[in-house]
Amino acid sequence: MSYFISAEAEFSSAHHLRDYPGKCASLHGHNWKVRLTVRTDSLDERGMGLDFGALKRILAALVARFDHVDLNRVPPFDQINPTAENLARTVFELAAAELPQGIAPDRVELWESEKNRVEYRAE
Repeated sequence: MSYFISAEAEFSSAHHLRDYPGKCASLHGHNWKVRLTVRTDSLDERGMGLDFGALKRILAALVARFDHVDLNRVPPFDQINPTAENLARTVFELAAAELPQGIAPDRVELWESEKNRVEYRAE
C-alpha cells in the first residue's frame, strides 16, 4: 500500500526554444504551475507520510531558482532546451535529491498555461 502526497507552486520565467520552427523560438514568458507528487509506503509516528508544510518548502526552494529568470541562462537549461518536458524532468530529479529517506518523487505535473500541461513520472 502506498501513499501519494502532493503540493503545488507557481513561478514566472522567460525562455526561448532553440531550433524551434515557430514563435516559441523568440524570447517569451510563462506563469508556470507545478505539482510535485511524492510516494511513501510508510507513515511516521504521527500518521504522516510527509508533512504538507515540509513538501511545500522543498518544492518552493526548488522552483525559486527558476522564478523571474531567463531559463536559457540557468543550468541545466544553458545546455539543454528549456522545454516544458525538460523542466518537469529537472524538477523531478532535483526533488529526488532533496526528499527525506523513504520518500520518492512519483510525478511532476507542469503547466505552462491553463490549457498546456506535461507530466513526468517515475517508472
